[in-house]
Amino acid sequence: MTAVTDVDALLRELMPRVVGGLVRRYGRFEECEDAAQDALLDAIVQWREDGVPDQPAAWLTRVAQRRFVDRTRSEVARRRREETAAAMDSAVFPGRGGLVDESGESGVSDLPGLQGLPDLAPDQDDSLVLLFLCCHPSISAPSQLALTLRACGGLTTSQIARAFLVPEATMAQRVSRAKQRIRAAGARFELPPPDELPARLGVVLHVLYLIFNEGYTSTAGADLQRVELTREAIRMTRALRRALPDTPEVAALLALMLLTDARRPARTDDDGNLVPLAEQDRAQWDSAALREGLALTAEALAGAPIGVYQLQAAIAAVHAEAPSADETDWRQIVILYRLLEKLAPNPMVTLNHAVAAAMADGPQAGLDLLRPLEEDDRLADHHRLHAVRAHLLELAGERDAARESYRQAADRTDNLTERRFLAARAERLADDSTGS
Repeated sequence: MTAVTDVDALLRELMPRVVGGLVRRYGRFEECEDAAQDALLDAIVQWREDGVPDQPAAWLTRVAQRRFVDRTRSEVARRRREETAAAMDSAVFPGRGGLVDESGESGVSDLPGLQGLPDLAPDQDDSLVLLFLCCHPSISAPSQLALTLRACGGLTTSQIARAFLVPEATMAQRVSRAKQRIRAAGARFELPPPDELPARLGVVLHVLYLIFNEGYTSTAGADLQRVELTREAIRMTRALRRALPDTPEVAALLALMLLTDARRPARTDDDGNLVPLAEQDRAQWDSAALREGLALTAEALAGAPIGVYQLQAAIAAVHAEAPSADETDWRQIVILYRLLEKLAPNPMVTLNHAVAAAMADGPQAGLDLLRPLEEDDRLADHHRLHAVRAHLLELAGERDAARESYRQAADRTDNLTERRFLAARAERLADDSTGS
């Protein structure tokens, strides 16, 4: 046995290899992924108690194979019972196919690798193919998130459900439906053809981006951040970069994640209260993550054509290089947001552009950019729009209007840390008004 301090991290690293190996051998994504999850749960219990085996990948792969066989044999037995019952009811022997042959014997022997269970070469890494499969266009974005975290991230259904604050049964159904849709779509365990690769890569990058964002600022719950999600997003993006080292947008996404996550130690105080960017102690930022992120940004920006993650990484780099909020090159950030708006128009981009414009040219410039967003159904009722408006109104000296916007923002967020921060801002303005 080998001593490993972080069993969970090791299992998350190994899971894509195990799932990918099973799917490559047997071709049944749904059953293979379920079998790998069974093996994962076995390992969580046994490795924590007995220690990690000397060859953990081989151990996990072999257990997953056996779980796959158990599931297959159970399915064969169920089908045989159903066919026997149907034959007795109709007194006609029905034709059999699939995993049951004409003699009534299990067709398990026809599946490659089930006789004697030869090893699956656990060192072969199918992570990239598996990532593309989990982000298949036939399934919805929430399902892509869940399936990617389960098959590629090595998180259990229970962990994913907790991260997204839904019942475990709901998340299990979401994962199951996603796998069924992939099977119905006839998806093969292989990379998309070259003509489809750019579009499919865009989906993969977007899924990883959404996972990171949910971890960095959770949409709901008591905690501002869900570190397990940001770590998994960064780990999977690193793996994607290893597989596609010459793709600037992949490097840029990793840079964006590192530069953003570097602020994490300074985002909350000792009591868990949110600390906005302008008030953070930048000495607490992760210097190693900043150095790596800045180097990756420079590398990514040297590639062409420029994409959305390259521009976002460039914006994050400007923040990272500024000694303080007051010394930030806001005009450069405004230019980058204008480019981003042209490349990928999005109300959230405009919202961030408004903040930068306010810092560069005064609060009214930012408020002018916010006005069209108030008519945009995608953002009109979002707490961030009200929070940004409140901040800009406060900068403009309109304290009563700012207080009301802070209150509206607090009422609209389901993240308790954000709600406390926004409510405290409104209360502070009320106190200032009373004091004057």
